[in-house]
Amino acid sequence: MTNLKANVLRLKRLGIDTQQENVAYMRHDCHICRAEGFFAHARIKASHGSRSIIVTLHHLRNDLLSEGEASLSEAAWKLLDVKEGEKVSFSHMEPLESLGSVRAKIYGRRLGESRFREIIRDILAGRYSDIHLAAFVTACAGHLDGGEIIALTRAMVGAGDHLRWPAAQVADKHCVGGLPGNRTTPIVVAIVSACGLVIPKTSSRAITSPAGTADTMETLAPVDLDLASMRRVVELEGGCIVWGGAVRLSPADDVLIRISRAIDLDSEEQLVASVLSKKAAAGSTHLVLDLPVGPTAKVRTLGQARSVKAHLQRTAEALGIKSSILVTDGAQPVGRGIGPALEARDVLAVLNDGPNAPADLRQRSVALAGALMELTGSAPSGEGEKAAAAILEDGRAREKFERICEAQGGMRTPPVAKHRQPLTSRSSGRVSAIDNRRLARIAKLAGAPDAKAAGLMLHVRVGDHVDARQPLITVHSETAGELAYAMDYAEAHSNVITVEMT
Repeated sequence: MTNLKANVLRLKRLGIDTQQENVAYMRHDCHICRAEGFFAHARIKASHGSRSIIVTLHHLRNDLLSEGEASLSEAAWKLLDVKEGEKVSFSHMEPLESLGSVRAKIYGRRLGESRFREIIRDILAGRYSDIHLAAFVTACAGHLDGGEIIALTRAMVGAGDHLRWPAAQVADKHCVGGLPGNRTTPIVVAIVSACGLVIPKTSSRAITSPAGTADTMETLAPVDLDLASMRRVVELEGGCIVWGGAVRLSPADDVLIRISRAIDLDSEEQLVASVLSKKAAAGSTHLVLDLPVGPTAKVRTLGQARSVKAHLQRTAEALGIKSSILVTDGAQPVGRGIGPALEARDVLAVLNDGPNAPADLRQRSVALAGALMELTGSAPSGEGEKAAAAILEDGRAREKFERICEAQGGMRTPPVAKHRQPLTSRSSGRVSAIDNRRLARIAKLAGAPDAKAAGLMLHVRVGDHVDARQPLITVHSETAGELAYAMDYAEAHSNVITVEMT
């Protein structure tokens, strides 16, 4: 049996950031490593008081640690809640039984809900290394049937918190993603809550995009609300737009997304489980989904869209969620701004219903809001868009949005970037294609989403005629260096916006 008293080391903080991965650092000649056979990359348990976490062991072959010392990655320091100089005991991890289910899936075995629950439980306990997680994500990609997708989704729902609302109908909307500037959520929430529906919207921050809904909304009002504050806003106004990180909804999803992004694997199965596990945990009863399809969107073909739509509908039904899925155009960005503040200005322009508001953002927002109103019975079948447009046109949506912002802590004015530079067309002709992914890359190089005013403004759409040296986009940045990075990338990739000579 492991002697924990002999396996104690004093902690020294090295300040190593591994993002969410929990890592321990010991000297390669540490007496504990020799006694316990702790090899590099072993998974071991670190314990302090009543807290224990699982860490991946790294060996140091230098003098950063003295004899009797160990260190932890910054994520592990926070999770174990220790201070420098305190002592931590290290021991072998218990056998990871659920890995047998992962291996079974790799070899094509079908898994039931109990197996998925065991896997998700161990993932949330930190027992899976990034290698184990990557194996699970890969084993599921393209290899789950409809029943398994439902089982995985239920397991993910059951592993986190659940929100419950007194309303009989709780409306929600979501976009599958992959389309820059598609910032319909604030507009939809304003329209739908103005018509009397309850829509407590939790949104994410950007993972790999230039802006998430929470990033954009944060330039207009506080979004980092706790559950009590969120409930207060919804009681007052019927809706909110807050960051979902303040509540623990389907927490395994955040872990799996991080790994999926790292290995660049966006699987259909994980997409369905990701979206619907969080919607079910949030207490949603009626959900409208925006499913953009385009060559550089997340869903690239109509065939793939049909498959995703079928899985979403079947899984939503199994979870007791009534759904409507709109397959939309994903060939180009929606709106003009890409980046938190620039997208927020588009949102305000639509809510103000001005003549210069982006028509595509307005139309898509009205279509989604109208579909949600029809789904809940708030508008007759076929009349949803007309009803939603009326709420926008007569100012009720704008007024409701302003009240939501005030209830969340006060309305703000989006910031403006210090540096701007246009990218111009090299020739005259017609815009035949716009690369969503490369536009997003430019906006991120310019500093988005961390720099809220950074990003780009899009001046053209597919089908437009342009003249040589006419601005195609204008890059916005907080620093001259980031502006230069973004412009260098944009100028090196002439097919970001394809102009065909006519």
